[in-house]
Amino acid sequence: MKISILTICPGLFGCMKQNHVFARAEDLGCAQIDVVDIRDYADGCFRKVDDSPYGGGAGLILRVEPVVKAVRAAKETPAGTTCVAALTPSGAPYNQQMAQELSSFDHLILICGHYEGMDERIYDYADRRISLGDFVLSGGEIAAMAVADSVVRLLPGVLKAGSLLEESFSAADKSERLLEYPQYTRPAEFEGKKVPEVLLSGNHEAIRQWREEAARSLTKELRPDLGGN
Repeated sequence: MKISILTICPGLFGCMKQNHVFARAEDLGCAQIDVVDIRDYADGCFRKVDDSPYGGGAGLILRVEPVVKAVRAAKETPAGTTCVAALTPSGAPYNQQMAQELSSFDHLILICGHYEGMDERIYDYADRRISLGDFVLSGGEIAAMAVADSVVRLLPGVLKAGSLLEESFSAADKSERLLEYPQYTRPAEFEGKKVPEVLLSGNHEAIRQWREEAARSLTKELRPDLGGN
């Protein structure tokens, strides 16, 4: 899979190479991360990518021309099925199901918004809009990292299959979205707080049942909006 991230702040993505998920995916040949500077597609010696909005208003918005040029350039290298996603507060709330959908594409192009937003016409060149939630960031770069991480870790071979099966939102029954069960490690007791005895019992069936019940209980307590029973 190829992930092209279109941004005016390419320097922010240097830390991605230090993430073991991205590093492993690239080592295995599962994923290629390509950070594209939108300024490279802006005209003029100043490579201007922003301008004041028509009708007035605070701040600057991304211009349509350099962004569309960057999208078209990213598409020039054949990579199979492609999805262009714009990261914006007006997008659909991102979730694990969407991560699964995006992981099925051969080429994912992420457009990072910035300033006060982007020219509305840019969305005509995107297949979907994505939002991390009902809050505003100074740019789409953090959102792009989150989306890329959530997608890459789903690619075959990047993580152990068992790790994905028991994660939050990954219940075998897809009608039931649950948080992951509580986890513990050494010591068995810390400041009077003990690890549940069942986890020390060695009884795998009892442990499985406890984890299932604990996941439902935790979901009901912390995320009742998920609809856990």
